[in-house]
Amino acid sequence: MITDRIKVMLQACEVGDSPFPPTVLFHENWLLRLVLAWFADRGEEGHPLVPAPGAAWFSEAWLASAFLPRYRGDPLAEARTHADGVLGHFIVGDRGAVDLALRRDAAQFVVIEAKLYGRLSPGVKNAPFYDQAARSVACIAETLRRVNRPAGRMDELAFRLVAPRARIDEGVFVTELAPASIREKVLRRVEGYEGMRDEWFRDWFEPTLDRIEIACFSWEDLIDEIALYDMISGQQLDSFYGRCLHFNRRGAWPAPGTTAGRAQAIAPGHAALGPDDLRPESTTDPRATAR
Repeated sequence: MITDRIKVMLQACEVGDSPFPPTVLFHENWLLRLVLAWFADRGEEGHPLVPAPGAAWFSEAWLASAFLPRYRGDPLAEARTHADGVLGHFIVGDRGAVDLALRRDAAQFVVIEAKLYGRLSPGVKNAPFYDQAARSVACIAETLRRVNRPAGRMDELAFRLVAPRARIDEGVFVTELAPASIREKVLRRVEGYEGMRDEWFRDWFEPTLDRIEIACFSWEDLIDEIALYDMISGQQLDSFYGRCLHFNRRGAWPAPGTTAGRAQAIAPGHAALGPDDLRPESTTDPRATAR
């Protein structure tokens, strides 16, 4: 079967001999999927990463924007926003393969961003100041508007970031996640429309920002929590996390089949990584241009 071939190629990533970059597998999106899957199956109701009753999780959905093109070549427009993970009562694929729409009776809507070394990505092409946190919260507001579901009627509404503890402790994300910063950037975006988005800002964005929870969680704390209840899964996730940290460092993997590649792939367990492994040579998120 074709999936058997895929499995063999992915297994080759673990020994540093894959015919493609090992970051295809050892990447924050796969790490997030593994963590969300565990919490969906084993986590307690009410946990920040556990779907509410009747809800689900999904990875790499596209969120609607209030600033989609009004016409061809719109100089203010942006594309839909890519969400690393979402929890809640939603439908995916109603209009496009991975577009997301809330159910009209939704009670939970959580957008999750996953990071390793990168910062929150910078602005869109037509608004370089409009960063990922502001964009995500604005998309949450627009997603609510499209089903006429006011923020005040939601039981859980959140934007959550998962990142290495060292990056959180360094304060890398503090400024972008501050509600005042998010409000200022979205307001500046709205002002570019000269009144056309003022009603949306007042009736949907501001109530959403007032209601939403914005929080950071570390990969280390989540993995420790999993290990407390399920030691084997915790150890497996810890090892996978270590490889994600290793392979996502600039220059961490050479060409497939080389001696250096094999040596580096054998030793990257999380416990073997030192403090320098959490100091990136570049803080630019390579996916930012695709968002």
